[in-house]
Amino acid sequence: MKDISTAPFLKKMCSTASNMYRLGWDERNGGNISLLLDESEVSEYIDTIRVIRTIPTGFRADSLIGKYFLVTGTGKYFKNVEGDPENNLGIIRIAEDGTTAELLWGYSDGGKFTSELPSHLMSHMARLSVNPENRVIMHSHPTNTLAMNYVHELDEKKFTHTLWEMCTECIVVFPDGVGVLPWMLCGTNEIGMATAEKMKEFRLVVWGMHGIYGAGKDLDETFGLIETVEKAAQIYMLTAHLPRKNTIKDSEMQELAEYFGVDYRKDFLNL
Repeated sequence: MKDISTAPFLKKMCSTASNMYRLGWDERNGGNISLLLDESEVSEYIDTIRVIRTIPTGFRADSLIGKYFLVTGTGKYFKNVEGDPENNLGIIRIAEDGTTAELLWGYSDGGKFTSELPSHLMSHMARLSVNPENRVIMHSHPTNTLAMNYVHELDEKKFTHTLWEMCTECIVVFPDGVGVLPWMLCGTNEIGMATAEKMKEFRLVVWGMHGIYGAGKDLDETFGLIETVEKAAQIYMLTAHLPRKNTIKDSEMQELAEYFGVDYRKDFLNL
């Protein structure tokens, strides 16, 4: 059995969590990440037969039975993940009943997965139904994206359009736009279901006055989606109070999207 501290998926999760904390996206114990793993890569590092303990998930995820996830822990600080991954992260498998997680490694202090796990599982199910390559659900509180919630209409078309206007790359990076939810109580199945419904259409979902959910095929892609939104939101917050002299026109955004061959939300442009 290989040393799990050398596992590429674990090292990448640790560095991603550290970067998210460094950028101010995940203060204190804010934010959470779940990474879908293949059994073949997990079994190289841990005994998948040995279940440390079982933990109810609070949600029935039949289509994920037998799936393995590396998940950040509840109450854990992202700044501590890299220094002590075995305490701050856990590898779980969704048990045969669909409502229980089997802990195979991690949460060494007796803790458990993030309280947002049901939302993550719902979003994984939604994304896998439209993109079998999806592996990551990532939630964070990027400062400028959150600030933008307070001064911009929480309308998907208008919010996306404003972000697309801020950086030339935006319509290319997230051509499917950004889904938006109003403020909802976090940690509930209700917000999880609402997010999952949006995830069938968007890889990015803003939680009003809270943060953002992102989905992707790997940690870099998902991090990059949120990073690009946050840069655009920062530019918006730096310029929103100033007279606008220049902008990227809708016809130019259309030209960009078609030049790079991305499937963009034509209905989010005013042509």
